[in-house]
Amino acid sequence: MARKRGKQYKAALEQVEAGKAYPVQDAVKLVKKIDYAKFDATVEIVFNLNVDTKQADQQLRGAVVLPNGTGKEQTVIVFAKGDKAKDAQAAGADFVGDADLVEKIQDGWLDFDVAIATPDMMAQVGRLGRVLGPKGLMPNPKTGTVTMDVAKAVKESKAGKVTYRTDRDGNVAVPVGKVSFDDEQLIGNLKTIEDVIVKARPASVRGTYVKNVSISSTFGPGVKVDLESFAE
Repeated sequence: MARKRGKQYKAALEQVEAGKAYPVQDAVKLVKKIDYAKFDATVEIVFNLNVDTKQADQQLRGAVVLPNGTGKEQTVIVFAKGDKAKDAQAAGADFVGDADLVEKIQDGWLDFDVAIATPDMMAQVGRLGRVLGPKGLMPNPKTGTVTMDVAKAVKESKAGKVTYRTDRDGNVAVPVGKVSFDDEQLIGNLKTIEDVIVKARPASVRGTYVKNVSISSTFGPGVKVDLESFAE
């Protein structure tokens, strides 16, 4: 069943030239211009990749610190004990604990954006897989959230670290800031994540790797971006 679109969305879509791939600078200006949310909307980039996610070596997953942050205050929790718990608190973690924190989440508490854990805590944290996994909150070494250097992980998360991963259709969607950001801040973030995704190309991929790139605001239509313009 086709999704019904409102008048504001249709009016915004009319300003996007169908099939055109805009230079990244123009795409950013257009996304900001056609945004109609009554709040400071998030800007997101979506890559459609020529990957087979059924193949383990073609699944992308990782994290990157955006140079201009995300515009969102991240609530960070850390599963750690002893000195590592003290390190996490000193670095600015919002909640730090071990078995007590695991129990709190088992009881239904999920009021946080990032979860970090020391390796020795993963046996307990692993019990939360069914809760945290579907929400993308499970600590993982590939995203730097299972680490002994919890202080660094907390600081990076607070500074604008975002995670990325392919969905089953080969898409990677990443928030890159807010509509209120100036153009250069958004472009800087976009170029950072584009560079990471391009360099993460699996060796087994043949032919075109990035099939399509688009950016959009929370409610707005997607604006296709010319991949080559990121290098300008």
